[in-house]
Amino acid sequence: MSGGHQEHPARVVGHGHDGHHGQTHADHGTLKSYTTGFILAVILTAIPFWLVMGKVIDKSSTMGLVLLGFAAVQIVVHMVYFLHMNTKSEGGWSMLALIFTIMLLFIMLSGSLWVMYHLNHNMMPGMMPDSTEVIPESMHDMSNMPSTHGTHSTHSTHSMEDMHNMPNMKMQ
Repeated sequence: MSGGHQEHPARVVGHGHDGHHGQTHADHGTLKSYTTGFILAVILTAIPFWLVMGKVIDKSSTMGLVLLGFAAVQIVVHMVYFLHMNTKSEGGWSMLALIFTIMLLFIMLSGSLWVMYHLNHNMMPGMMPDSTEVIPESMHDMSNMPSTHGTHSTHSTHSMEDMHNMPNMKMQ
């Protein structure tokens, strides 16, 4: 063995290779990129907080969509500025992961909205706190009906017939 130091061809300074099949190291970020990501994350948290606390948007469905939009943008900011996902790092696999994450985010958000809308739409009208339940006219004055407690008179069968002849309740 010779006493001199031999330099590995893949580690020649200035060629941009790190010895791993031509891939370069991922960008680990700078103070400037971390600061930019932090400021964007704070802004993307403060604006929705202000929108909710200030009751800026009255319609709840619009507010929900706006908040989901801010949440989606904040996830992308975190992935780009803190997880360093871009087209250059890891030979493009990070970008593929970003696209996959965006697809999953879209599926989860739209599916959640769809389920919540249909749950709200299909709830029973009497369960809604601000609904007015429609009561048939024949049920408004129930005090005139005879009592059947303790007796087995014809009133009980008569009252059951009245119940079957009542008009159907309207669902809202």
